[in-house]
Amino acid sequence: MIRVVVIDDEPLARSGVIVRLARQADVAVVGEYGDGAAALSGLRELRPDLVFIDVRMPGLSGLDVLAALPAHERPMAILLTAYESFAVRAFELRAVDYLLKPIDDERFAEALDRARQALAWRTSMPPAPAAAEPNAPSRWLTRFCVRVGRKTVYLAASEVEWIEADGDYATLHAGDKTHLLRESLQRLCERLDPALFMRVHRSAIVRIDCVTELQPLANRDAMLRLRSGTPLRASRTYIEPLLGRLRGEPDPES
Repeated sequence: MIRVVVIDDEPLARSGVIVRLARQADVAVVGEYGDGAAALSGLRELRPDLVFIDVRMPGLSGLDVLAALPAHERPMAILLTAYESFAVRAFELRAVDYLLKPIDDERFAEALDRARQALAWRTSMPPAPAAAEPNAPSRWLTRFCVRVGRKTVYLAASEVEWIEADGDYATLHAGDKTHLLRESLQRLCERLDPALFMRVHRSAIVRIDCVTELQPLANRDAMLRLRSGTPLRASRTYIEPLLGRLRGEPDPES
């Protein structure tokens, strides 16, 4: 069951989303809020899987609410907006999708299906990439050692979908879990197999086989969508090499 919260300062708009969700057998609406401050408190308490949230609200906007939550606590989000220009920030906050008002039933169903697919992927183990040839020398990092409380957890590189810079540290994203690693993104670029991983931004590395969509932007950057539904911005500096790798071309430096 997908636990959903609906946030919109317009009661009619809020009820319209709730009515649509009531028709879905696998969805349970666990909360609804009419302002950003109440929504932020409610999301911290309820920890839903998915939130439908209005972009423009008095006080805290929908984007402010999402940005106020740490990435590992932020639910999947479908933004409700009358302004398509919010799409880029929606991607930056890892929204699953956004719906323009007035909401179209077909687009609503499409966005909900996208959220279902993303949630299903996050709760399962991502498939491992093809194994290296037998007896081939391996100088690349194949697993990470991360601290979880007082334990050391060993995480296979094949479980990691993407890696985010966090100052001199890095955050590993594996399914719905995140792990802080005491290593810089630049150092990881040197240690990860370039056949599997690629830097796409000064603050992000992706596992290439997890990229399912690429949307060009006006400034020559691009938005990527990963298999889990996670959107990531790719800098123009990395676009051409990335396109080559997505087409299956070998790494020119290998």
